[in-house]
Parts: sequence; structure tokens; C-alpha cells
Amino acid sequence: MNIKHLEHLLVLADTGSFSRAAEKLFITQSALSRSIQSLEEDLGGRVLDRIGKRNELTPLGLDVVSRARHIVRDAAELRHSAKLLQEGGRGAISVGLGAGPAALLMVPLMCAAATQPGLRVAVTQGPVELQIQQLRSRQLDAMVVDMRRVIPGADLNIESLVELKAGLVARAEHPLGRKRSVSLSEVLQFPVACTPLSDEVVRLLVDQYGLQANPSEMVAMRCDDVSSMLAAVAQTDAVFLGVIAAARDGLRDGSLVELRLNPRLLATARFAYVTLAGRTEAPAMAYFRQFLRTHLHE
Repeated sequence: MNIKHLEHLLVLADTGSFSRAAEKLFITQSALSRSIQSLEEDLGGRVLDRIGKRNELTPLGLDVVSRARHIVRDAAELRHSAKLLQEGGRGAISVGLGAGPAALLMVPLMCAAATQPGLRVAVTQGPVELQIQQLRSRQLDAMVVDMRRVIPGADLNIESLVELKAGLVARAEHPLGRKRSVSLSEVLQFPVACTPLSDEVVRLLVDQYGLQANPSEMVAMRCDDVSSMLAAVAQTDAVFLGVIAAARDGLRDGSLVELRLNPRLLATARFAYVTLAGRTEAPAMAYFRQFLRTHLHE
């Protein structure tokens, strides 16, 4: 049985149309028809019924499509594994980074890629939901994101990496910067900036500080780019709410300060390493794992 014929049937089943399937496969409709006919000859039965202008899978066709998805996926992984072995441990990796991880990892990762011969790195940022789709479609090799924003699935490997302290950061000359501790009411006199928060963290904030801590009311600036938010915080009286480690350069050189909230904020950020279950890992990903152990810390 030809794997290519199974791939053609899957695209046809997904599109429901010979014309759309042929266009997606970059072949002619007649070539697609011959491919399906060859598959039916191999199987000894029809996989597709033409009902008017519609194409409908037969009972045999439904069974074949269900099994073919696994067969085609395994064949793709076999080709992927062979390609990785031929690269001899070097090659390209494509990773997705959530807002917090990007603030900690983006620049060091670009610098590392520039100094590792033969290593090619592509980094994607964006909503976690979109990155999950890209991971499932094999556009990404792995993701490093907020664990609380990943919905577990049988096809996902979710490994906890690190739990980092969350808090408030402001510029050194901020009106609240010299106070030993501040209340949330004092903080809310100024614009608050943060990344989109998980439902779990929102509930924690409201439970600890009341409805005034609901991000829909509290947050004036919301963005996935932590570095840009911190740059704005360094130039204005806005206050950053998020992972303290993301501001470590500014805290180290004294341009930024951590505001001590009273009562102390209990929220943390939990980062996870997410991969597709059953997928062969590129040899270069071993380097990436070591890189994460080096750079993901307070």
C-alpha cells in the first residue's frame, strides 16, 4: 500500500472536494482520482461515494481514514528521524516562547545561536493557543510557556521547568520607589502593565486582594512583549506586574526597583516545556534543554 495514496485520501477527506484537495496537494484532479482508484484496488473496496457534487466516505473509507492518520504521522516521523541522523547532531530548531520566557530567553538564545556553528534557531511569539496549533502542525519543535495556560492533551508532553516569583516593578525614581512597602490601593493610583494572565492567577489575585485586583479593572497596559512594557515602565510612572526575573537587568543596574507589596503577593509564574508526544526530538534540542537549565532562574 502506497503512503502517498493514504496522504491523498486524508486531504480529500479533510477538504471534501477533489478540486480543493488537488489544489492543496499541487496535483491535477485526474492524478488525484487515479491515486484514490489505486488505493481502492489495493483495498478491494470503495473508500468514497460520489453523491451529486458531494464526496462521502464509505464505511471502509471511514475506517481507512482513521487508521491512515496514524500511519501517515508515523511515516512523517520516520522521515524526520532519518533527516536528523543525516544532519549529524546539527541543524535547525524552531521554538515558541511565551511572554515571560521570551523576556528571559530571547536575547541569550539569539546570542547563543550566533556562536554555535551549524545551529539555526527560529523563535515564534504569540498567544499560547496559536503556538499549540503550530506545535501540533509541526511548525514548532517545542514551546516554553506559562504552564497554567496550556490545556493538557493526550498528544502533548508538558514538563514543568521552573517556578518564578511574581511581583511589582517600577522605575527607581517612582513616587512609590522609596517606600518600604506599598498597598495595592497605592499602586492603583498609577497605570499597571502586565501580560495576559491565566484564569488561575486572576482568581488568586482577587481572592488575596479583592475585586480591585481583577485585571479587567486594574490593568491599564496589556501586552505580550514584556521587554517593551519594562522599557515603558523605566520611562514613566507605570508599574509592571509580572515575573520579577524579567526585570533583572534593570534591577541590577539600579534603573528599576521592586515594590514590596503588603500583604505579600503570593502569585508565581510556572513555566513549562511543551513538545508533541511521539515526535522524534532534533539533536539540537538537547542543546536547547541545557540552555534552559542555564538561563531560567530568578
